[in-house]
Amino acid sequence: MSPSEILERRPALAGPGGPPGPGEPGFEGDGGDRPAPSPRDIARFGIWLTLGTLSMMFIGFTSAYMVRRVAGDLRPLPLPSMLWVNTLALLASSVVLEASRRALKAWDLPGAQRWLGLTGLLGLAFAAGQFVAWRQLAAQGVFLASNPHSSFFYMLTGVHLVHLAGGLAWFAAALTRLRRLAYAPGEDGLGLFAIYWHFLGALWAYLLLLLYVL
Repeated sequence: MSPSEILERRPALAGPGGPPGPGEPGFEGDGGDRPAPSPRDIARFGIWLTLGTLSMMFIGFTSAYMVRRVAGDLRPLPLPSMLWVNTLALLASSVVLEASRRALKAWDLPGAQRWLGLTGLLGLAFAAGQFVAWRQLAAQGVFLASNPHSSFFYMLTGVHLVHLAGGLAWFAAALTRLRRLAYAPGEDGLGLFAIYWHFLGALWAYLLLLLYVL
């Protein structure tokens, strides 16, 4: 076989100068044919990175609290009765959020909107109840600078409330998209929001255990 016939029978993927090299289509081992990450994968990575950062921050708060507790100058802090209501509201919001996700997957849009709206209402009730709990403590003469225990209580619950406000903003955006039918049938469009919202619920339970049980 002549050299000209060999060149004519060369695979089409090979470049004019010979076999494909690194970075060229058809080169094995360079990962050039690997699909790019989808926007949803990037968003999922971002939310987990955010939750990891928040977890590290509260681990730092926990360490400071435990060190101060060992010092022996933490006086018992009365438990505002409103905290029980707040806790139930936040836990219930996670339950109805899951109901909204199931309805959305089944393409039951009225049901998804109804359950998601209830999630937001319960979240707002929690936020309002937190201010009531602070007022209950203030009525008993317990303020931010009253003692180390009260300082940690106001700081930790306040930081949690700030992040809950971010969750409520996300809720408003998700509800708007849902009403505009921006989700595809069968799509778990509330999955990332649910991860963040459930994290806030678990974090709240942890803070109560830290401040009043441990």
